[in-house]
Parts: sequence; C-alpha cells; structure tokens
Amino acid sequence: MSSRYYPSPLQLAFAIVCVALASAVVGCGPKECVFRGTLNDPANRSMRQALLRQGMGDFCKQMLERNAPLRLSPDSPIIGRFYPTHCVAPESEDLFVRFDGFGYAYTNVTKKMTFNMSATVHYRYDFLLTEGDRCDVYAYFRPNRIEASDFRTHVIEAPAASLLNGLTSMGDTFGNQLVASKLRGGFTVIRTTATNTNEFGLGIVPIGQKSFHPYQVHGKDRVTYENERVEVHQNERDFVGPIVVDSGRALFVTASLDGAPAARVMIMRKAEAEASLNLYYASPQAGPLAASPLTSDILQAGVPFMRAISVPPGMYYVVFDNSLGQVSPPAGVLDDRAAVINYLIQIGDGS
Repeated sequence: MSSRYYPSPLQLAFAIVCVALASAVVGCGPKECVFRGTLNDPANRSMRQALLRQGMGDFCKQMLERNAPLRLSPDSPIIGRFYPTHCVAPESEDLFVRFDGFGYAYTNVTKKMTFNMSATVHYRYDFLLTEGDRCDVYAYFRPNRIEASDFRTHVIEAPAASLLNGLTSMGDTFGNQLVASKLRGGFTVIRTTATNTNEFGLGIVPIGQKSFHPYQVHGKDRVTYENERVEVHQNERDFVGPIVVDSGRALFVTASLDGAPAARVMIMRKAEAEASLNLYYASPQAGPLAASPLTSDILQAGVPFMRAISVPPGMYYVVFDNSLGQVSPPAGVLDDRAAVINYLIQIGDGS
C-alpha cells in the first residue's frame, strides 16, 4: 500500500466520465470495420466526432446509472468508489460536463475515508478502430479545459482524534491537487467487439493495448458489468452497482479470494443497498446494513465461487463484506487482513 494519504479519489473525476461514455461506442461492429480505413483517416476527425457524439445519447442518464471504481494505478486493486448524484452535460462541439457526488476510499493512514466531489470539465473526443480481425474501438477523451474541481473529506475512520483535523485539511488540499492533475491526463474508453464489453484506461491508452482484468471473457451470451479486482480491508465493504437486470435475466457472479480466510458476497435490492451505502458513507465504522440481503454467501480463500442468482427485473448491488458475523477478522489493531477479491459480474439468460 502506498504511503500517500489520499491516493485514489483523484481518478474519480475522469473515471466516472469514461464509465458513462462506455455506451457511446456500443454500436460499432463488423459493418463499421469495412470502412475503418476511411474512419481512421486523420482527415475525417470531424466525421468521427459526429458519430461519437451521436452515440453518446443522454450522457447524464448514463453517468448517473454507474459508479466509478477508484484505484492507485491502472492495474492495482480497487480501493474505493465514487457515486455520481447530479450531472449537467449540454450539447456542444466538445464534451462539457458538470457533475458532483460522493464516495469512499481506503488508505493505510486514514483507514476508511468518505468524501464529496464535484468538477466541471471540457473534453475533446475522437475514436479509432484497430486493424486485423478484432476491430475494437478506442475512444479518446482529452481535456480541453478544466473550469473547476472540488474535493471535500466527509468522515475519516482513523481513531487518532488529535490528528483528525490535520488529516481532513490535508485530504481536502491533496485531493483537489490530485484530481486536477489526473483530469489533465484524460482517459480512453475501449469497446471489445468480440465480447460486447467496455472498459476504460487511465490516460491515453495506445491503440491495441488493454487494461488488466482477472477473468477471460468469451462469447456474447452474457453482458459483463464488471471484471475487476477489489481490496476490502478489515471491517470494510464494497458496493458494486446499480446493476440493471431485465425480465428473464439473472445475475452471474464469479469470484475468488486471497489475503483473508473468508469474506462475504451479498446481493441487495437497489433501495436497501443504497440505504446501506448511505450509512456506510455517514459513519467512520462499517456499521449495520439497512436491511437483510436477498442472498448471502461465504467466499473462502482458495475456493472458486460461481453462482447464478435469479432475481425479478429491477436494479441490484453486489456487496463484498469483510466485517460481518462468522467472517469478521480478529480484532487486533495491527491485524488488518485485507480481502483481495477477483470478481466477474454478468447479466445473462435466467433459464
């Protein structure tokens, strides 16, 4: 773990934008590949911009339906998330977006830290298609202007009360500086046509390269929501969602655990999960859940986990928990057995 105090909320500003933009390139497929020579021509940038702008659709609607995973570096485990709550994105030649929201992250000094974040950014955007049989889409978003960014610490779990005020002030200053520097790096949205999956890379990812994902996904029978690795520390949780499940579909969760003897994976309805998330945000400690989960399973170290969960149509969260009941770690202050969880969440045919 890095010795920096507030390393990750930095990435939320452009991470949430690129998560929202993932759907902007879903329409590209084999027929577009026939014309990739024309599309990739540097002289046709304005045409590519027009196509991508059309594909964005209701940008803010997309943005508010996803969370943004936070991490120390592109290939490191997730250590927190940002949940956007408001968004304004008027039509313009560049992407202009103003947003705010809340989130949480874990650092070795603060333990759990929750925060509020807002930003206003203009992005220039473009896309290219890879050569060969794959024909993946790389959409690039380069910042044109950063009008404002603001990061404010809400609560800190670290019990050293005498340091609390200093940590909070440091977090606000450092968070703002780090957010501004990361916003200037831009981001890349990658559409893999072979599997109908989207991912984002921090900064400008060279065409043809990919970020790390723990599971290999093949075929198009299921929609992949997230394919990630998360680090859930002692007495902490991680809320993945909201996940939309249509009629006749089911949630498929694949996971493996390392670093701790056991952890818990739960499925919760959106309303109950978000009530629990709000409690988690407001309190320095993990605290209770607002309601019982629909399902609750134990992940055991070294034992692969695979489950299909049939649920009524609606919106759900997958919650990873390293604090409850029989899987609660020992209470020793220095015995922080972080649960490192590789997971794959998909939506597929429920029959």
